This record gives sequence, structure tokens and C-alpha cells, in this order.
Amino acid sequence: MPYSHLLVAVAPTPESHALLKKAVAIARPENARLSLITLSTDPEMYNQLAAPMMESLRELMQEETRQFLQSLADAADYPIWKSQIASGELCDHVKAFCQNHQVDLVICGNHNQSFFSRATCSAKNIVGNSGVDVLLVTL
Repeated sequence: MPYSHLLVAVAPTPESHALLKKAVAIARPENARLSLITLSTDPEMYNQLAAPMMESLRELMQEETRQFLQSLADAADYPIWKSQIASGELCDHVKAFCQNHQVDLVICGNHNQSFFSRATCSAKNIVGNSGVDVLLVTL
């Protein structure tokens, strides 16, 4: 089945390059759009005294995430249509992105530790709620 727009859930790990390579292999024959989504780490705010310091840390983490997405896009050898940094529940952001941008395939990978420990819980919800085909790739 040909797909016209793929959304790839990535994490700031080396495995994401392999996941994106698989996505490009699916997208290229059909000249499909390819988009990226990732979760941003949000530092906890323990109290109001730490809030100014935490805001600087949040900005730094957002910038690192943007740089990571740009490095993926640069290495993809395929145009990336849109990149999104999300925080909170991955499932909700994937569902909204699919609805708003006519995505017909979501690709997720097993990234272990921080990302996939959160995404594993979301994977079942993504499959059940995204309304599109989902490909889970073991990395």
C-alpha cells in the first residue's frame, strides 16, 4: 500500500538515524512527505525559587532538541516536510499531527530508556487512537 505522508517518532539517540533511514526507504518510492516528531524533556519545577533557573534549562533543552532534529534532517538524504517538538503525552501529539496534516503512516522505534519507556506506554494508545497505520520498528 503506498503512503503519502509518514510521521516518524524519533528520540535523541543514535538509533533514530536507523529508524529514519527505514522511513526514507518507505517514503522514497512514492515520493511521500516525511515528518518528524519527538518528545522534549521538561525539567521538573520543584519550587518557585528554582523557576528562573529551570526556565533557562528548559530553553537549553529545547535548543538541543531542535539541533538534534536538524542533524537528523541533514543526514536523511530526503526532504523533511515538518518537524515537531512535543511535551507531555506522545499519543495526543501524534493523533493531532495525523489529523491536522493527513498522515497515513506513523513509524515508531524501540529506543530504550528515557524515550521508549515513555513511548512504550504510548505505543498501544498510538496504535489505538492515531486512526492511521502504525509501524513499530525494533532497533
